[in-house]
Amino acid sequence: MLAGEKTRTETFLVKLFAVVPLLALAAAVPFAWGWGLSWTDVALTAGFYFLTGLGVTIGFHRYFTHGAFKANRGLRIALAVAGSMAMQGPVIGWVADHRRHHAYADRDGDPHSPWRYGTSAAALAKGFWHAHMGWLFDREKTNAQRFAPDLLADRDLVRIDRWFPALTVVTLLAPALIGGLVTMSWWGALTAFFWAGLVRVAVLHHVTWSVNSLCHLIGDRPYAARDKSANFWPLAIASMGESWHNSHHADPTGARHGVRRGQLDMSARLIWLFEKLGWATDVRWPKPERLARKLNPGFTSAPRGFGNPERGLPAGTSARKHPQYHPADGRNPASGAPYSPRA
Repeated sequence: MLAGEKTRTETFLVKLFAVVPLLALAAAVPFAWGWGLSWTDVALTAGFYFLTGLGVTIGFHRYFTHGAFKANRGLRIALAVAGSMAMQGPVIGWVADHRRHHAYADRDGDPHSPWRYGTSAAALAKGFWHAHMGWLFDREKTNAQRFAPDLLADRDLVRIDRWFPALTVVTLLAPALIGGLVTMSWWGALTAFFWAGLVRVAVLHHVTWSVNSLCHLIGDRPYAARDKSANFWPLAIASMGESWHNSHHADPTGARHGVRRGQLDMSARLIWLFEKLGWATDVRWPKPERLARKLNPGFTSAPRGFGNPERGLPAGTSARKHPQYHPADGRNPASGAPYSPRA
């Protein structure tokens, strides 16, 4: 399955393609400070970044794609709207693409594997581009009837899916409106539109795409998985916990990806809060014994403290075994019925 380790040249190329664009953006900030960037812009950019990013990580990914918890209708709609405002595509198409990715991870059929063209330096450079954003320009469209029939049957989600163009306008103009009102100036509206609208969307796009590309190329692999997914710690905060990608692929339906001590996962912490508020129930917290069985040689078990399998269950009740989503056919193996988010 593996073709040895990447050479230093291959690793350098991957890091070069990932880091240089972000460094260019960071270099623009000090030049803009004082005339094109204010603390209002910073606050709006951070606020909209995490609002829409968490809509993707918690909503589109852990809930709609993998059913990591049950959500009440209000939370389900809010997550779908917030995720759509990240401008990564309508919810149904996003989920269909991601379920297809898990069905064929790093094999023929995976829409964005960086290993698509081989293992040479040139092939990995081409594969990195494909996995990062090149695949978005492919003409192929994932069959939602096969990979997301449950979402197509949900009238709320179909409606939100159709609202994607309008939500795109909202996510770009809302920062401008707030920035203009706070500063009482057109200039404040313009800079808020640039930083909290355009730049925020671009940065979140590249962070999400880096999970598709970088997190299948470099990083630690503490758990056995059917693919080359890896944990890449430098993206943990920016990706809101999504860069613990090997842990995720080892336990796809788990609500927490940062399962080892010291692994920050703000998405999981927010799911934990939703659980405490009663908005999310039957949360699928990772089971230490399941992860221990998948541990690769050379790694030791180091489970996190919060959200353990027994938490939230009545006294004397053992952790339940949840049927796992089988991504290859989009059906629940326990019943044979189409998989669906747990409403």
